[in-house]
Amino acid sequence: MADQKNWRSKSITGGVARAPNRAMLRAVGFKDGDFDKPIVGVANGHSTLNPCNAGIQPLVDRAIAALESAGAKPQMFGVPTITDGIGMGTEAMKYSLVSREVIADAIETSVNGQAMDGALVVGGCDKNMPGGMMAIARMNVPAIYVYAGTIKPGKWKGVDLTVVSVFEAVGAYSAGRMSKADYDGIERNACPSVGACGGMFTANTMSSSFEALGMSLMGSSQMASPDAEKADSAAASAKVLVSAIKNNLRPRKIITRKSIENAVALVMATGGSTNAVLHYLAIAAAAEVKWTIDDFERVRRKVPVLCDLKPSGKYVAVDFHRAGGVPQVLKILLANGLLHGDCMTITGKTMAEELKNIPAQPRKDQDVIRPFNAPIYKQGHLAILKGNLAPEGCVAKITGLKNPSITGPARVFDSEPDCMKAIMAKKIKPGDVVVIRYEGPKGGPGMQEMLAPTSALIGQGLGESIGLLTDGRFSGGTWGMVVGHVAPEAFVGGTIALVKEGDSITIDAKKQLIQLNVPAKEIAARRKKWTQPKPRYTRGLLAKYVKLVSTASKGAVTDWDD
Repeated sequence: MADQKNWRSKSITGGVARAPNRAMLRAVGFKDGDFDKPIVGVANGHSTLNPCNAGIQPLVDRAIAALESAGAKPQMFGVPTITDGIGMGTEAMKYSLVSREVIADAIETSVNGQAMDGALVVGGCDKNMPGGMMAIARMNVPAIYVYAGTIKPGKWKGVDLTVVSVFEAVGAYSAGRMSKADYDGIERNACPSVGACGGMFTANTMSSSFEALGMSLMGSSQMASPDAEKADSAAASAKVLVSAIKNNLRPRKIITRKSIENAVALVMATGGSTNAVLHYLAIAAAAEVKWTIDDFERVRRKVPVLCDLKPSGKYVAVDFHRAGGVPQVLKILLANGLLHGDCMTITGKTMAEELKNIPAQPRKDQDVIRPFNAPIYKQGHLAILKGNLAPEGCVAKITGLKNPSITGPARVFDSEPDCMKAIMAKKIKPGDVVVIRYEGPKGGPGMQEMLAPTSALIGQGLGESIGLLTDGRFSGGTWGMVVGHVAPEAFVGGTIALVKEGDSITIDAKKQLIQLNVPAKEIAARRKKWTQPKPRYTRGLLAKYVKLVSTASKGAVTDWDD
Protein backbone atom coordinates (compact mmCIF):
# COMPACT_ATOMS: atom_id res chain seq x y z
CA MET A 1 0.00 0.00 0.00
CA ALA A 2 1.31 3.47 -0.90
CA ASP A 3 2.79 5.77 1.73
CA GLN A 4 -0.12 7.69 3.23
CA LYS A 5 1.72 10.07 5.56
CA ASN A 6 0.79 13.20 3.65
CA TRP A 7 -2.99 12.78 3.84
CA ARG A 8 -3.35 11.86 7.50
CA SER A 9 -3.93 14.13 10.50
CA LYS A 10 -1.78 17.01 9.33
CA SER A 11 -3.94 17.36 6.21
CA ILE A 12 -7.09 17.12 8.32
CA THR A 13 -6.07 19.82 10.77
CA GLY A 14 -4.22 22.22 8.51
CA GLY A 15 -5.54 24.87 6.15
CA VAL A 16 -8.74 26.87 5.78
CA ALA A 17 -10.34 24.17 3.62
CA ARG A 18 -10.15 21.75 6.51
CA ALA A 19 -12.40 23.75 8.84
CA PRO A 20 -15.35 21.33 8.33
CA ASN A 21 -13.13 18.41 9.42
CA ARG A 22 -12.15 20.25 12.57
CA ALA A 23 -15.74 21.19 13.28
CA MET A 24 -16.84 17.56 13.23
CA LEU A 25 -13.94 16.50 15.43
CA ARG A 26 -14.88 19.17 17.98
CA ALA A 27 -18.20 17.36 18.33
CA VAL A 28 -16.38 14.26 19.62
CA GLY A 29 -14.24 16.14 22.13
CA PHE A 30 -11.36 17.74 20.22
CA LYS A 31 -10.02 21.05 21.60
CA ASP A 32 -7.79 23.59 19.86
CA GLY A 33 -4.58 21.92 20.99
CA ASP A 34 -5.70 18.45 19.94
CA PHE A 35 -5.45 19.11 16.22
CA ASP A 36 -1.66 19.04 16.35
CA LYS A 37 -1.60 15.65 18.11
CA PRO A 38 -1.29 12.31 16.31
CA ILE A 39 -4.69 10.66 15.95
CA VAL A 40 -4.49 7.04 17.09
CA GLY A 41 -7.20 4.56 16.19
CA VAL A 42 -7.98 2.14 19.00
CA ALA A 43 -9.49 -0.98 17.44
CA ASN A 44 -11.65 -2.33 20.24
CA GLY A 45 -12.63 -6.00 20.05
CA HIS A 46 -14.66 -5.93 23.27
CA SER A 47 -17.71 -8.19 23.15
CA THR A 48 -19.93 -10.01 25.61
CA LEU A 49 -20.36 -12.77 23.03
CA ASN A 50 -17.43 -14.79 24.38
CA PRO A 51 -15.03 -14.93 27.34
CA CYS A 52 -12.07 -14.26 25.04
CA ASN A 53 -13.21 -10.69 24.39
CA ALA A 54 -15.36 -9.93 27.44
CA GLY A 55 -12.42 -8.52 29.40
CA ILE A 56 -11.17 -6.12 26.74
CA GLN A 57 -12.89 -2.85 27.72
CA PRO A 58 -10.77 -2.28 30.86
CA LEU A 59 -7.66 -2.75 28.73
CA VAL A 60 -8.90 -0.26 26.16
CA ASP A 61 -9.70 2.26 28.91
CA ARG A 62 -6.13 2.01 30.25
CA ALA A 63 -4.67 2.28 26.74
CA ILE A 64 -6.76 5.35 25.91
CA ALA A 65 -5.69 7.09 29.13
CA ALA A 66 -2.04 6.28 28.38
CA LEU A 67 -2.32 7.55 24.81
CA GLU A 68 -3.75 10.83 26.03
CA SER A 69 -1.05 11.24 28.68
CA ALA A 70 1.62 10.55 26.05
CA GLY A 71 0.35 13.36 23.84
CA ALA A 72 -1.82 11.49 21.33
CA LYS A 73 -5.52 11.83 20.55
CA PRO A 74 -7.13 8.37 20.68
CA GLN A 75 -10.25 7.58 18.67
CA MET A 76 -11.93 4.26 19.49
CA PHE A 77 -13.90 2.12 17.06
CA GLY A 78 -15.42 -1.33 17.33
CA VAL A 79 -14.20 -4.50 15.64
CA PRO A 80 -16.44 -7.59 15.21
CA THR A 81 -15.55 -10.96 16.66
CA ILE A 82 -16.96 -14.44 16.94
CA THR A 83 -15.67 -17.37 18.96
CA ASP A 84 -14.89 -20.82 17.64
CA GLY A 85 -15.65 -22.48 20.96
CA ILE A 86 -19.31 -21.49 20.78
CA GLY A 87 -19.82 -22.00 17.03
CA MET A 88 -17.85 -25.27 16.87
CA GLY A 89 -19.73 -28.14 15.27
CA THR A 90 -22.55 -25.93 13.96
CA GLU A 91 -23.23 -24.02 10.76
CA ALA A 92 -22.09 -20.88 12.60
CA MET A 93 -18.52 -22.18 12.54
CA LYS A 94 -18.32 -21.46 8.81
CA TYR A 95 -17.98 -17.78 9.71
CA SER A 96 -14.86 -18.30 11.84
CA LEU A 97 -12.07 -18.02 9.28
CA VAL A 98 -14.19 -15.62 7.24
CA SER A 99 -14.21 -13.31 10.26
CA ARG A 100 -10.43 -12.96 9.96
CA GLU A 101 -10.93 -11.18 6.64
CA VAL A 102 -13.83 -9.13 8.01
CA ILE A 103 -11.71 -7.98 10.97
CA ALA A 104 -8.81 -7.01 8.71
CA ASP A 105 -11.12 -5.10 6.38
CA ALA A 106 -12.91 -3.37 9.27
CA ILE A 107 -9.67 -2.10 10.81
CA GLU A 108 -8.28 -1.00 7.45
CA THR A 109 -11.55 0.79 6.66
CA SER A 110 -11.67 2.68 9.96
CA VAL A 111 -8.00 3.67 10.15
CA ASN A 112 -7.55 4.60 6.51
CA GLY A 113 -11.07 5.98 6.12
CA GLN A 114 -10.41 8.47 8.92
CA ALA A 115 -6.75 9.09 8.04
CA MET A 116 -5.41 8.05 11.44
CA ASP A 117 -1.72 8.33 12.28
CA GLY A 118 -1.42 5.06 14.16
CA ALA A 119 -3.36 2.06 15.40
CA LEU A 120 -3.53 0.17 18.68
CA VAL A 121 -5.39 -3.08 18.08
CA VAL A 122 -6.88 -4.99 21.03
CA GLY A 123 -8.31 -8.48 20.51
CA GLY A 124 -8.76 -11.79 22.24
CA CYS A 125 -10.26 -14.65 20.22
CA ASP A 126 -8.54 -16.73 17.55
CA LYS A 127 -9.15 -14.63 14.44
CA ASN A 128 -8.69 -11.26 16.20
CA MET A 129 -4.92 -11.62 16.14
CA PRO A 130 -4.26 -12.57 12.50
CA GLY A 131 -7.05 -10.30 11.25
CA GLY A 132 -5.60 -7.39 13.18
CA MET A 133 -2.05 -8.08 12.05
CA MET A 134 -3.11 -8.41 8.41
CA ALA A 135 -4.67 -4.95 8.63
CA ILE A 136 -1.58 -3.54 10.35
CA ALA A 137 0.64 -4.95 7.60
CA ARG A 138 -1.61 -3.66 4.83
CA MET A 139 -2.00 -0.14 6.20
CA ASN A 140 1.65 0.25 7.22
CA VAL A 141 1.00 3.04 9.73
CA PRO A 142 2.70 2.78 13.13
CA ALA A 143 0.82 0.15 15.11
CA ILE A 144 1.00 -2.27 18.01
CA TYR A 145 -1.01 -5.35 18.97
CA VAL A 146 -2.40 -5.76 22.49
CA TYR A 147 -3.64 -9.25 23.32
CA ALA A 148 -6.59 -9.39 25.70
CA GLY A 149 -5.01 -12.23 27.67
CA THR A 150 -5.57 -15.87 28.45
CA ILE A 151 -8.27 -17.43 30.58
CA LYS A 152 -7.30 -18.95 33.90
CA PRO A 153 -7.51 -22.75 34.06
CA GLY A 154 -10.60 -24.42 35.41
CA LYS A 155 -10.33 -27.19 37.98
CA TRP A 156 -12.15 -30.48 38.48
CA LYS A 157 -10.89 -33.01 40.98
CA GLY A 158 -7.50 -31.31 41.05
CA VAL A 159 -6.96 -31.40 37.29
CA ASP A 160 -6.45 -28.24 35.19
CA LEU A 161 -9.18 -27.78 32.59
CA THR A 162 -9.52 -25.90 29.31
CA VAL A 163 -12.48 -25.70 26.94
CA VAL A 164 -10.98 -28.66 25.04
CA SER A 165 -11.53 -30.76 28.17
CA VAL A 166 -15.25 -30.34 27.57
CA PHE A 167 -15.06 -31.46 23.94
CA GLU A 168 -13.06 -34.53 24.96
CA ALA A 169 -15.54 -35.25 27.74
CA VAL A 170 -18.29 -35.57 25.13
CA GLY A 171 -16.46 -38.48 23.51
CA ALA A 172 -15.51 -40.07 26.81
CA TYR A 173 -19.05 -39.88 28.17
CA SER A 174 -20.57 -41.24 24.94
CA ALA A 175 -18.14 -44.16 25.06
CA GLY A 176 -19.05 -44.97 28.65
CA ARG A 177 -15.59 -43.99 29.87
CA MET A 178 -16.78 -41.09 32.06
CA SER A 179 -19.51 -40.70 34.66
CA LYS A 180 -22.31 -38.14 34.32
CA ALA A 181 -21.05 -36.41 37.46
CA ASP A 182 -17.59 -35.92 35.97
CA TYR A 183 -19.06 -34.86 32.62
CA ASP A 184 -21.18 -32.18 34.32
CA GLY A 185 -18.34 -31.15 36.61
CA ILE A 186 -15.98 -30.55 33.69
CA GLU A 187 -18.58 -28.57 31.72
CA ARG A 188 -19.41 -26.34 34.68
CA ASN A 189 -15.84 -25.63 35.73
CA ALA A 190 -13.80 -25.50 32.52
CA CYS A 191 -14.01 -21.73 31.93
CA PRO A 192 -13.77 -19.82 35.25
CA SER A 193 -12.80 -16.34 34.00
CA VAL A 194 -12.62 -14.04 31.00
CA GLY A 195 -9.79 -14.63 28.56
CA ALA A 196 -8.96 -16.80 25.56
CA CYS A 197 -8.66 -20.60 25.67
CA GLY A 198 -5.88 -21.47 28.09
CA GLY A 199 -3.66 -23.94 26.26
CA MET A 200 -1.25 -23.26 23.42
CA PHE A 201 -4.28 -23.18 21.17
CA THR A 202 -4.72 -20.70 18.31
CA ALA A 203 -5.26 -17.50 20.34
CA ASN A 204 -2.23 -18.04 22.58
CA THR A 205 -0.20 -19.31 19.63
CA MET A 206 -0.79 -16.16 17.62
CA SER A 207 -0.41 -13.76 20.55
CA SER A 208 2.88 -15.34 21.64
CA SER A 209 4.19 -15.31 18.08
CA PHE A 210 3.50 -11.56 17.86
CA GLU A 211 6.15 -11.05 20.53
CA ALA A 212 8.58 -12.95 18.32
CA LEU A 213 7.40 -10.97 15.30
CA GLY A 214 8.26 -7.77 17.14
CA MET A 215 4.75 -6.31 17.06
CA SER A 216 3.74 -6.82 20.72
CA LEU A 217 5.54 -5.98 23.95
CA MET A 218 7.89 -8.64 25.24
CA GLY A 219 6.33 -10.79 27.97
CA SER A 220 2.78 -9.54 27.36
CA SER A 221 1.15 -12.41 25.50
CA GLN A 222 0.53 -15.05 28.17
CA MET A 223 -0.79 -12.86 30.97
CA ALA A 224 -4.20 -13.78 32.36
CA SER A 225 -6.91 -11.42 31.14
CA PRO A 226 -8.30 -10.51 34.61
CA ASP A 227 -4.90 -9.78 36.16
CA ALA A 228 -3.72 -6.21 36.80
CA GLU A 229 -0.50 -6.76 34.86
CA LYS A 230 -2.53 -7.21 31.68
CA ALA A 231 -4.03 -3.72 31.96
CA ASP A 232 -0.60 -2.33 32.85
CA SER A 233 0.73 -3.93 29.67
CA ALA A 234 -1.99 -2.25 27.61
CA ALA A 235 -0.96 1.14 29.00
CA ALA A 236 2.71 0.45 28.33
CA SER A 237 1.85 -0.61 24.77
CA ALA A 238 0.11 2.72 24.19
CA LYS A 239 3.19 4.69 25.26
CA VAL A 240 5.43 2.61 23.01
CA LEU A 241 3.09 3.24 20.09
CA VAL A 242 3.24 7.02 20.53
CA SER A 243 7.03 6.79 20.42
CA ALA A 244 6.81 4.70 17.23
CA ILE A 245 4.57 7.35 15.64
CA LYS A 246 7.02 10.11 16.54
CA ASN A 247 9.89 8.09 15.07
CA ASN A 248 7.86 6.95 12.02
CA LEU A 249 8.57 3.29 12.88
CA ARG A 250 6.20 1.43 10.59
CA PRO A 251 5.10 -2.23 10.56
CA ARG A 252 6.89 -3.14 7.35
CA LYS A 253 10.20 -2.19 8.96
CA ILE A 254 9.38 -4.84 11.57
CA ILE A 255 7.40 -7.51 9.66
CA THR A 256 10.06 -8.98 7.38
CA ARG A 257 10.98 -12.43 6.15
CA LYS A 258 13.44 -12.79 9.03
CA SER A 259 10.94 -11.69 11.69
CA ILE A 260 8.28 -14.03 10.29
CA GLU A 261 10.85 -16.82 10.58
CA ASN A 262 11.33 -15.79 14.22
CA ALA A 263 7.58 -15.99 14.78
CA VAL A 264 7.31 -19.43 13.17
CA ALA A 265 10.29 -20.67 15.18
CA LEU A 266 8.46 -19.61 18.35
CA VAL A 267 5.33 -21.46 17.18
CA MET A 268 7.38 -24.63 16.68
CA ALA A 269 9.22 -24.32 20.01
CA THR A 270 5.96 -23.91 21.94
CA GLY A 271 3.94 -26.61 20.17
CA GLY A 272 1.51 -24.09 18.68
CA SER A 273 -1.59 -24.39 16.54
CA THR A 274 -1.81 -25.66 12.95
CA ASN A 275 -3.73 -22.47 12.22
CA ALA A 276 -0.47 -20.53 12.49
CA VAL A 277 0.39 -21.88 9.04
CA LEU A 278 -2.69 -20.32 7.44
CA HIS A 279 -2.33 -17.11 9.40
CA TYR A 280 1.35 -16.47 8.72
CA LEU A 281 0.84 -17.12 5.02
CA ALA A 282 -1.87 -14.45 5.20
CA ILE A 283 0.20 -11.99 7.28
CA ALA A 284 3.17 -12.38 4.94
CA ALA A 285 0.94 -11.74 1.94
CA ALA A 286 -0.48 -8.60 3.57
CA ALA A 287 3.05 -7.33 4.27
CA GLU A 288 4.19 -8.32 0.75
CA VAL A 289 6.85 -10.59 2.21
CA LYS A 290 7.88 -13.72 0.31
CA TRP A 291 6.87 -16.70 2.45
CA THR A 292 5.52 -20.07 1.29
CA ILE A 293 4.13 -23.21 2.86
CA ASP A 294 7.51 -24.91 2.31
CA ASP A 295 9.19 -22.37 4.60
CA PHE A 296 7.31 -23.84 7.57
CA GLU A 297 8.87 -27.24 6.94
CA ARG A 298 12.30 -25.62 6.62
CA VAL A 299 11.91 -24.02 10.06
CA ARG A 300 10.37 -27.16 11.61
CA ARG A 301 13.38 -29.30 10.82
CA LYS A 302 15.78 -27.14 12.82
CA VAL A 303 13.65 -25.95 15.77
CA PRO A 304 12.89 -28.33 18.66
CA VAL A 305 9.72 -28.34 20.76
CA LEU A 306 10.81 -26.93 24.11
CA CYS A 307 7.49 -26.40 25.94
CA ASP A 308 5.21 -28.95 27.60
CA LEU A 309 1.92 -27.22 26.87
CA LYS A 310 -1.62 -28.32 26.21
CA PRO A 311 -3.21 -29.72 24.08
CA SER A 312 -0.64 -32.52 23.85
CA GLY A 313 1.32 -31.50 26.96
CA LYS A 314 0.55 -30.87 30.64
CA TYR A 315 0.60 -27.12 31.23
CA VAL A 316 -1.53 -24.07 30.40
CA ALA A 317 -0.65 -20.51 29.41
CA VAL A 318 -0.50 -19.06 32.93
CA ASP A 319 2.01 -21.78 33.87
CA PHE A 320 4.06 -20.87 30.82
CA HIS A 321 3.98 -17.19 31.78
CA ARG A 322 5.16 -17.93 35.35
CA ALA A 323 7.98 -20.08 33.99
CA GLY A 324 9.42 -17.25 31.92
CA GLY A 325 7.09 -17.29 28.95
CA VAL A 326 7.90 -16.19 25.43
CA PRO A 327 11.01 -14.11 26.32
CA GLN A 328 12.64 -17.17 27.88
CA VAL A 329 11.97 -19.35 24.83
CA LEU A 330 13.15 -16.63 22.46
CA LYS A 331 16.40 -16.24 24.41
CA ILE A 332 17.02 -19.99 24.26
CA LEU A 333 16.50 -19.90 20.50
CA LEU A 334 18.73 -16.85 20.14
CA ALA A 335 21.50 -18.41 22.21
CA ASN A 336 21.44 -21.47 19.94
CA GLY A 337 21.46 -19.66 16.62
CA LEU A 338 17.78 -20.16 15.80
CA LEU A 339 16.56 -16.57 16.09
CA HIS A 340 17.42 -13.47 14.09
CA GLY A 341 18.50 -11.09 16.82
CA ASP A 342 18.95 -8.15 14.46
CA CYS A 343 15.22 -7.87 13.70
CA MET A 344 13.63 -4.57 14.71
CA THR A 345 10.79 -4.52 17.26
CA ILE A 346 8.04 -1.99 17.94
CA THR A 347 10.04 -0.54 20.84
CA GLY A 348 12.76 0.62 18.46
CA LYS A 349 15.17 -1.94 19.91
CA THR A 350 16.35 -5.08 18.14
CA MET A 351 15.20 -8.50 19.26
CA ALA A 352 18.65 -9.20 20.74
CA GLU A 353 18.51 -5.93 22.70
CA GLU A 354 15.06 -6.80 24.03
CA LEU A 355 16.36 -10.17 25.25
CA LYS A 356 19.66 -8.89 26.66
CA ASN A 357 18.77 -9.44 30.32
CA ILE A 358 16.96 -12.79 29.87
CA PRO A 359 19.03 -15.83 30.94
CA ALA A 360 20.01 -18.28 28.22
CA GLN A 361 18.84 -21.24 30.33
CA PRO A 362 15.36 -21.79 31.77
CA ARG A 363 14.91 -21.81 35.53
CA LYS A 364 15.46 -25.16 37.23
CA ASP A 365 12.41 -24.79 39.50
CA GLN A 366 9.99 -25.41 36.61
CA ASP A 367 9.55 -27.98 33.82
CA VAL A 368 7.20 -26.08 31.50
CA ILE A 369 10.15 -24.85 29.41
CA ARG A 370 12.87 -27.40 28.73
CA PRO A 371 16.58 -26.68 28.22
CA PHE A 372 17.74 -26.72 24.62
CA ASN A 373 19.70 -29.93 25.16
CA ALA A 374 16.67 -31.75 26.61
CA PRO A 375 13.73 -30.89 24.32
CA ILE A 376 10.39 -32.64 24.30
CA TYR A 377 10.91 -33.28 20.57
CA LYS A 378 14.08 -32.69 18.58
CA GLN A 379 12.15 -31.18 15.69
CA GLY A 380 9.03 -29.07 15.38
CA HIS A 381 5.53 -30.51 15.46
CA LEU A 382 3.85 -28.93 12.40
CA ALA A 383 4.92 -30.99 9.42
CA ILE A 384 4.12 -30.04 5.84
CA LEU A 385 3.13 -33.18 3.92
CA LYS A 386 2.79 -33.59 0.17
CA GLY A 387 1.75 -36.40 -2.15
CA ASN A 388 -0.99 -37.22 -4.62
CA LEU A 389 -3.63 -36.36 -2.00
CA ALA A 390 -2.16 -32.89 -1.43
CA PRO A 391 0.22 -31.75 -4.18
CA GLU A 392 0.02 -28.16 -2.86
CA GLY A 393 0.71 -29.38 0.66
CA CYS A 394 -1.13 -29.86 3.93
CA VAL A 395 -0.37 -29.56 7.64
CA ALA A 396 0.06 -32.44 10.10
CA LYS A 397 0.29 -31.94 13.84
CA ILE A 398 2.52 -34.74 15.08
CA THR A 399 3.12 -34.02 18.78
CA GLY A 400 2.00 -36.53 21.37
CA LEU A 401 2.20 -39.45 18.93
CA LYS A 402 4.13 -42.66 19.49
CA ASN A 403 4.11 -43.46 15.76
CA PRO A 404 3.54 -40.55 13.35
CA SER A 405 2.51 -42.77 10.43
CA ILE A 406 -0.50 -44.84 9.50
CA THR A 407 -1.83 -46.75 6.49
CA GLY A 408 -5.45 -47.78 6.62
CA PRO A 409 -8.85 -47.88 4.92
CA ALA A 410 -10.56 -44.58 4.17
CA ARG A 411 -13.78 -43.74 5.98
CA VAL A 412 -15.19 -40.99 3.79
CA PHE A 413 -17.56 -38.18 4.83
CA ASP A 414 -18.67 -35.20 2.76
CA SER A 415 -19.18 -32.96 5.79
CA GLU A 416 -18.21 -32.65 9.42
CA PRO A 417 -21.75 -33.39 10.73
CA ASP A 418 -21.87 -36.68 8.76
CA CYS A 419 -18.57 -37.72 10.33
CA MET A 420 -19.69 -36.73 13.82
CA LYS A 421 -22.78 -38.93 13.51
CA ALA A 422 -20.60 -41.93 12.65
CA ILE A 423 -18.24 -41.23 15.56
CA MET A 424 -21.05 -40.93 18.09
CA ALA A 425 -22.52 -44.17 16.71
CA LYS A 426 -19.10 -45.80 17.34
CA LYS A 427 -18.61 -46.71 13.69
CA ILE A 428 -14.96 -45.60 13.56
CA LYS A 429 -12.51 -48.37 14.44
CA PRO A 430 -8.76 -48.52 15.21
CA GLY A 431 -6.72 -48.39 12.00
CA ASP A 432 -9.26 -46.31 10.06
CA VAL A 433 -8.26 -43.16 8.20
CA VAL A 434 -11.15 -40.71 8.45
CA VAL A 435 -11.61 -38.33 5.49
CA ILE A 436 -13.73 -35.20 5.96
CA ARG A 437 -14.02 -33.29 2.71
CA TYR A 438 -15.92 -30.40 1.11
CA GLU A 439 -14.99 -28.35 4.18
CA GLY A 440 -12.26 -26.28 2.51
CA PRO A 441 -12.14 -22.51 1.95
CA LYS A 442 -14.63 -22.68 -0.93
CA GLY A 443 -16.34 -25.99 -0.19
CA GLY A 444 -17.30 -25.41 3.44
CA PRO A 445 -17.19 -22.58 2.89
CA GLY A 446 -14.79 -21.19 5.47
CA MET A 447 -12.73 -24.21 6.57
CA GLN A 448 -14.52 -25.28 9.75
CA GLU A 449 -12.35 -26.59 12.57
CA MET A 450 -12.79 -30.29 13.26
CA LEU A 451 -12.46 -30.04 17.04
CA ALA A 452 -15.73 -31.82 17.76
CA PRO A 453 -14.85 -35.03 15.84
CA THR A 454 -11.19 -35.11 16.86
CA SER A 455 -12.00 -34.51 20.52
CA ALA A 456 -14.77 -37.13 20.44
CA LEU A 457 -12.34 -39.66 18.95
CA ILE A 458 -9.77 -38.88 21.64
CA GLY A 459 -12.49 -39.17 24.28
CA GLN A 460 -13.32 -42.62 22.90
CA GLY A 461 -9.67 -43.65 23.23
CA LEU A 462 -8.91 -43.62 19.49
CA GLY A 463 -6.47 -40.70 19.37
CA GLU A 464 -3.41 -42.88 18.80
CA SER A 465 -4.96 -45.52 16.57
CA ILE A 466 -6.73 -43.67 13.74
CA GLY A 467 -5.79 -41.02 11.20
CA LEU A 468 -7.92 -38.07 10.14
CA LEU A 469 -7.47 -35.80 7.17
CA THR A 470 -9.54 -32.92 5.88
CA ASP A 471 -9.53 -29.95 3.55
CA GLY A 472 -10.90 -28.04 6.53
CA ARG A 473 -8.94 -26.91 9.59
CA PHE A 474 -8.26 -28.05 13.12
CA SER A 475 -8.59 -26.21 16.37
CA GLY A 476 -5.41 -25.29 18.17
CA GLY A 477 -6.77 -27.63 20.83
CA THR A 478 -6.58 -30.66 18.55
CA TRP A 479 -3.91 -33.33 18.80
CA GLY A 480 -3.44 -36.80 17.33
CA MET A 481 -2.66 -38.09 13.83
CA VAL A 482 -4.55 -35.26 12.15
CA VAL A 483 -3.88 -33.63 8.78
CA GLY A 484 -5.61 -30.43 7.71
CA HIS A 485 -5.58 -27.78 4.98
CA VAL A 486 -5.40 -30.49 2.29
CA ALA A 487 -4.92 -28.60 -0.99
CA PRO A 488 -6.29 -28.49 -3.59
CA GLU A 489 -9.59 -28.90 -1.73
CA ALA A 490 -12.41 -31.19 -2.76
CA PHE A 491 -14.66 -28.39 -4.06
CA VAL A 492 -12.20 -27.51 -6.84
CA GLY A 493 -11.54 -31.14 -7.77
CA GLY A 494 -8.58 -31.94 -5.55
CA THR A 495 -7.70 -35.62 -5.20
CA ILE A 496 -9.42 -35.71 -1.82
CA ALA A 497 -12.72 -35.46 -3.76
CA LEU A 498 -11.90 -38.73 -5.54
CA VAL A 499 -11.32 -40.94 -2.48
CA LYS A 500 -13.76 -43.84 -2.11
CA GLU A 501 -14.78 -45.70 1.03
CA GLY A 502 -12.21 -48.39 1.79
CA ASP A 503 -9.37 -46.96 -0.33
CA SER A 504 -5.95 -47.34 1.27
CA ILE A 505 -4.42 -44.07 2.49
CA THR A 506 -0.96 -43.49 3.94
CA ILE A 507 -0.11 -40.61 6.27
CA ASP A 508 3.61 -40.55 7.09
CA ALA A 509 4.94 -37.51 8.90
CA LYS A 510 8.51 -38.85 8.89
CA LYS A 511 8.51 -38.97 5.08
CA GLN A 512 6.32 -35.83 4.76
CA LEU A 513 3.97 -37.99 2.68
CA ILE A 514 0.20 -38.14 2.24
CA GLN A 515 -0.77 -40.69 -0.36
CA LEU A 516 -3.90 -42.25 -1.85
CA ASN A 517 -2.75 -45.79 -2.62
CA VAL A 518 -4.74 -46.13 -5.84
CA PRO A 519 -3.23 -46.46 -9.36
CA ALA A 520 -2.84 -43.20 -11.26
CA LYS A 521 -5.05 -44.50 -14.09
CA GLU A 522 -7.88 -45.18 -11.65
CA ILE A 523 -7.53 -41.71 -10.14
CA ALA A 524 -7.63 -40.19 -13.65
CA ALA A 525 -10.76 -42.18 -14.48
CA ARG A 526 -12.48 -41.00 -11.31
CA ARG A 527 -11.51 -37.42 -12.09
CA LYS A 528 -13.26 -37.56 -15.47
CA LYS A 529 -16.48 -38.62 -13.74
CA TRP A 530 -16.30 -36.01 -10.97
CA THR A 531 -18.54 -32.95 -11.13
CA GLN A 532 -18.31 -29.90 -8.92
CA PRO A 533 -21.17 -29.63 -6.42
CA LYS A 534 -23.27 -26.49 -6.23
CA PRO A 535 -22.07 -23.90 -3.71
CA ARG A 536 -23.71 -24.26 -0.31
CA TYR A 537 -24.27 -20.48 -0.18
CA THR A 538 -25.25 -18.26 -3.11
CA ARG A 539 -25.87 -14.90 -1.38
CA GLY A 540 -24.37 -12.89 1.46
CA LEU A 541 -20.93 -12.89 3.05
CA LEU A 542 -20.17 -16.59 2.63
CA ALA A 543 -21.06 -16.46 -1.07
CA LYS A 544 -18.74 -13.48 -1.58
CA TYR A 545 -16.01 -15.35 0.30
CA VAL A 546 -16.31 -18.38 -2.01
CA LYS A 547 -15.75 -16.15 -5.03
CA LEU A 548 -12.72 -14.39 -3.59
CA VAL A 549 -10.85 -16.85 -1.37
CA SER A 550 -7.53 -18.41 -2.33
CA THR A 551 -6.42 -21.98 -1.79
CA ALA A 552 -5.31 -22.91 1.73
CA SER A 553 -1.71 -23.25 0.54
CA LYS A 554 -1.76 -19.47 -0.03
CA GLY A 555 -3.36 -18.73 3.34
CA ALA A 556 -7.05 -18.73 2.34
CA VAL A 557 -6.91 -14.97 1.79
CA THR A 558 -9.36 -12.85 -0.16
CA ASP A 559 -6.86 -10.34 -1.60
CA TRP A 560 -4.34 -12.37 -3.51
CA ASP A 561 -2.57 -12.52 -6.86
CA ASP A 562 -4.02 -15.28 -9.02
